[in-house]
Amino acid sequence: MQEATMRHKAASVSTAKPDEGALELTEELIRVRAYQFYQERGCEDGHDFDDWLQAEAEIFGKKLAASAEADDRKGGSRAAGA
Repeated sequence: MQEATMRHKAASVSTAKPDEGALELTEELIRVRAYQFYQERGCEDGHDFDDWLQAEAEIFGKKLAASAEADDRKGGSRAAGA
């Protein structure tokens, strides 16, 4: 009986926060892209916040565009009602 309880607890923990991994992945993508901006500038310090914001805008822009494209494929265009 105790074994069944342990399996149930493990299952609920693994499904409790399904988006947590996606958030960590998104943050890692932003971190990597911001570092690329730093390198492209010749490793000039002092622009870390700007690099982060630029990377964030780029990553989230791509995610929003992909989401809108997926909506269009499903037949539900948001622009059609505007």
